[in-house]
Amino acid sequence: MLGIMVAVFLVGYLCIAMEHKLQVNKAASALLTGGILWALYIVTAPLSVPQLDGQAFGEFLSDNPTIAALPLVEQCVRFISGVQIVEHLGEISETLFFLIGAMTIVELIDVHGGFSIITNRITTRKKVTLLWLISILTFFMSAVLDNMTTAIVMVMLIRRIIPEQKERWLFASIIIIAANSGGAWSPIGDVTTIMLWVKGNVTSVPLVESLLLPSLVSTIVPVWIASRSMHGMITSDGTEDKAMSNVEQVLTPRERLTMLILGVSCLLFVPVFKSLTHLPPFMGIMVGLGIMWVYTELLYRKKVDVAERDKHRVTQVIRHIDIPTILFFLGILLAVAALQATGILDAAAGFLNRELHNIYIINVIIGLMSSIVDNVPLVAGAMGMYPIVDPAMVGTMADPAFMQHFVQDGPFWLFLAYCAGVGGSLLIIGSAAGVVVMGLEKINFAWYLKRITLMALAGYLAGAAVFVLIEWLKLGAAF
Repeated sequence: MLGIMVAVFLVGYLCIAMEHKLQVNKAASALLTGGILWALYIVTAPLSVPQLDGQAFGEFLSDNPTIAALPLVEQCVRFISGVQIVEHLGEISETLFFLIGAMTIVELIDVHGGFSIITNRITTRKKVTLLWLISILTFFMSAVLDNMTTAIVMVMLIRRIIPEQKERWLFASIIIIAANSGGAWSPIGDVTTIMLWVKGNVTSVPLVESLLLPSLVSTIVPVWIASRSMHGMITSDGTEDKAMSNVEQVLTPRERLTMLILGVSCLLFVPVFKSLTHLPPFMGIMVGLGIMWVYTELLYRKKVDVAERDKHRVTQVIRHIDIPTILFFLGILLAVAALQATGILDAAAGFLNRELHNIYIINVIIGLMSSIVDNVPLVAGAMGMYPIVDPAMVGTMADPAFMQHFVQDGPFWLFLAYCAGVGGSLLIIGSAAGVVVMGLEKINFAWYLKRITLMALAGYLAGAAVFVLIEWLKLGAAF
């Protein structure tokens, strides 16, 4: 049974990776994979529950004496459907609701022209200066927004500045690298980092302190390499669109600036809210969305002369968020949860520990793999293989020096956030930012592989080396 489940997961994984070839949305493949895996588990192997989750199963029977009188198979089926699935879905829902709230806030800022306030201030036409400016802006924007949204905003910007498509490809590729690196060091900058933060594997301050410098290095190195062969000025063809958009006719500059400041503040408020209340991050993002919702309703209540179709209320904007992506996360996280419930991930973790026994090598490999396959299931799988270790229990474990890496904010989790986020830049299909830029600019896969991959790899390894060096220095200072 376990072999069949692994085979189903790998086939589903392959379908996700070959989304464009098969012309089947990866959300459909993920949902199908998750559903099939749970069905296989509950139908073919319910009797594995007492061995894999004995303590929770015993408590379940104690709390439900009527179920305790049923045959063992029926008890296990009830436990799987009434406890395991519900618990995993509760954890998954925290991530999904956070993403829904964050995506809605970002969409609200965008449709109200908030990002144009930033992009309109870039006026330089010197290629090298523009490359560095775009890279730095992308790096820090993606720490607040998600890397895919930042990539879209910045590609729209360079389209207004650089008329020739092939000339834009280098800038767009650097945007991919900077967006992925910028999202890696922020708790709200990348979906994999969000997953680690929501689950409690990492917390905000240690994440920023540990990954800001490595992530910055992983951006600077490729930009420096690219800038060495770049000379001259951008020549405009005079076709930039200078017409006032509909948003600019409806909202004043001050109102658009307020929308930008309020939206970004709501996103930055989430880590503060979590620290103050100790509530899950999705509660903070929902509070922020509620604030944005109230503000937009009050804003449009005053604009009686504006047609209703031109009012970007939350009820309209929320229809435009990327629901297929949300469903993809649901499917793939359900699939990984099934592997975790059956003990497959524990067995995989044991194999890696025996054969490699080095968290840095394991994470570098995960980062390289994330350039080929989606980083969400990779991180979800790692989180399932390696549970968070209680610091008080480390001394009682067989290998305390190794298990120390898996405590909250331990180097394994921090390095995983870096590798999974930055490693996706090695290939253009390795990240959501890369895929969306590939679609917008029609960048050729082979061109990216030939011109950008080595630069991205140099940055990835340089940032990884910086992280390892910092950890070694910390270890040395502790003695």
